[in-house]
Amino acid sequence: MPQPLMRTSLAKALPRSRSLTMFAATLAVALFTIQCSGSGSPSTPTNGAVASVTLAASTLAAGSTTQGTVTLTAPAPAGGANVALASSNPAIATVQSSIAVAPGSTSGAFTVTAVAAGNATITATFDGGSSQSPALTVTRGAALASLTLSAPSVVGGQTVNAAATLTAAAPAGGAVVSLSSADPATVPPSVTVPAGATTTAFTILTRAVGGTIAATISGSYGGGSASATLSVTRPTTATASFGVSGPHETDTCVLVDNGNAIDCIFNGSTSMAPGTIVAWDWAYGSATTRAQTTTGPLLARPAFNCGMLPPPPLPADGTPLTMTVTLKIHDDAGNVSAAAAETGVRVLPQGSCGY
Repeated sequence: MPQPLMRTSLAKALPRSRSLTMFAATLAVALFTIQCSGSGSPSTPTNGAVASVTLAASTLAAGSTTQGTVTLTAPAPAGGANVALASSNPAIATVQSSIAVAPGSTSGAFTVTAVAAGNATITATFDGGSSQSPALTVTRGAALASLTLSAPSVVGGQTVNAAATLTAAAPAGGAVVSLSSADPATVPPSVTVPAGATTTAFTILTRAVGGTIAATISGSYGGGSASATLSVTRPTTATASFGVSGPHETDTCVLVDNGNAIDCIFNGSTSMAPGTIVAWDWAYGSATTRAQTTTGPLLARPAFNCGMLPPPPLPADGTPLTMTVTLKIHDDAGNVSAAAAETGVRVLPQGSCGY
């Protein structure tokens, strides 16, 4: 190559070589800087995803609840993790829409409520990832199976024992069975079967009737219903029955009006007869007896006198004064009951009749 031409070529090449050298040096420094800064942790940590969804029970009776747990793959970030929840079949089992996992925690609890028989799963979603629980099997919950009576018939005015029985054990909190009845029977509006039990007892009240009446007792719970029929009859014989109530306690009368009356009530409303009761014959006293007839079941503030009690003083040992009360009833069919008696009815003299 001619000498002048070589000089020209070198002159043109040398500046280009210097530029390439400077570019290479700059690139090397940049790559070194990137490599060094890349050796540390990311500036923004990633959130944990949902690792698992578990349930405390795999089988649950309708109406019951169980606890579920969501577990994350890493602790929840500052501010916590709001995990969305959903049931595959809300008609079978329901769950709250979300739970908050506390900052730094890896798990949170939620409640699943069983609604009806079937299968369902619970899905938890967080930070774009999700996990599904094992299948939850919901069985039919306890329902009312039967109502049973201790006797198929009863004389009006008396009571009958009854029981409500479920198909399965009552859930936590018990099972409230609704009750109803037809006249002349009366039942409480509801009874509760204790948690874990299958039966509970209740009492049926009846009123006096003029003939035989069939009363239906009904109940319902948990989608189940049952009924029983009680025959309420009129009595075949007259039966006297009564109680004594005083101003402060039962079976106690207080002398008043200087011993001319006693403050108490004789109540014969529980007496029964085949016909309509038209007369209540009362007799009462201690040393002597007084008789009195009423056309109603009550004898209030019966007449009295000091001679009906033993003479003063009161017994030294503190034994109270007592008397005997008897009752016979008559009905409009001519039936008369045997005498019903109550001995030991206390009489408090309260300073009357020399006591």
